[in-house]
Amino acid sequence: MDNIIDLRSDTVTKPTKGMLEAMLQAKVGDDVFNEDPTVIALEKKVSEMFEMEAALFCPSGTMTNQIAIKAHTQPLDEVICDKLSHIYQYETGGFAFNSQVSIKLLDGDNGIINAAQVEAAIQPDYDWLPNTSLVVIENTCNKGGGGYYSLDQIVSISQKCKEHKLKFHLDGARIFNAIIEAGYTTKDLGKQFDSISICLSKGLGAPVGSLLIGKKDFIKKARKIRKVLGGGMRQAGILAAAGVYALENHIELLRADHQKARKIGAVLEQLPYIESVIPVRSNIVIFKLNGLMKDIDFLNKLEKARIKAVQFGPQTIRFVTHLDFTDEMLEQTIKILKETRN
Repeated sequence: MDNIIDLRSDTVTKPTKGMLEAMLQAKVGDDVFNEDPTVIALEKKVSEMFEMEAALFCPSGTMTNQIAIKAHTQPLDEVICDKLSHIYQYETGGFAFNSQVSIKLLDGDNGIINAAQVEAAIQPDYDWLPNTSLVVIENTCNKGGGGYYSLDQIVSISQKCKEHKLKFHLDGARIFNAIIEAGYTTKDLGKQFDSISICLSKGLGAPVGSLLIGKKDFIKKARKIRKVLGGGMRQAGILAAAGVYALENHIELLRADHQKARKIGAVLEQLPYIESVIPVRSNIVIFKLNGLMKDIDFLNKLEKARIKAVQFGPQTIRFVTHLDFTDEMLEQTIKILKETRN
């Protein structure tokens, strides 16, 4: 094979031919002046999908999450989330830098927390403790191996948040992966959250972009925060057109990504140098190597075979399947994994 097989992330996808054509034909304007028709159309499309009032197009999922935290909290507040959450693990401590809040970490099941854990983590109202104000869940959970919440789990946490007057934010970077597997709908989710972040540049295959969804007054506040973070874009309709195309054409294609990931997981479980594999529930495969092979040696062997992957902890490797990972690449990957020796 001439092509490199890139399993580092589903962010490595390239725009499809149809997506590129949509981008070339996009009508544009200045989005800071709220005059880009394609951005407006994308924001309207997404807010209607989730039956929420408004949406805001941003450059990245980190930005949408950070805006949500900033808009929902004030200094001396505390955010509840799982210890594997993206907002804690991979957003450079932005919760502290941008919002001056602390984090209460929960020990969930591969990133999945429950309502009882949330209630137990709420701080009492003492001068020496931060104010619990926001709960954030990640669905699917990246570091948890792509696991996802059931609708019942989400509803129970949402009810607990309402009971204690807490805001509830969804880091839905891979929410459509969860929707495909769990069987709930965007409208089901929109009813449960105060805000939702979705990413277009992962499994859906757009080159850039995430959206923050919520009530109109929340999005108005979020728009100002986006500006101060440097997220105000101009003729962004070229990028928004890719997002519209992805939402209309790529959601169902996620099923194939999940099937490929499960096949890789099943093969890994049979190999002598594998200690364990986190149950594969969507498009992420996380596995641990045993003492027969060092992680750096394994990654070097893959690289020599033109396969890219990332270390995800000591002796731990992550593969992520995606739109550009073909059936031929799957067969080649499985072949290399079976042929790899310590």
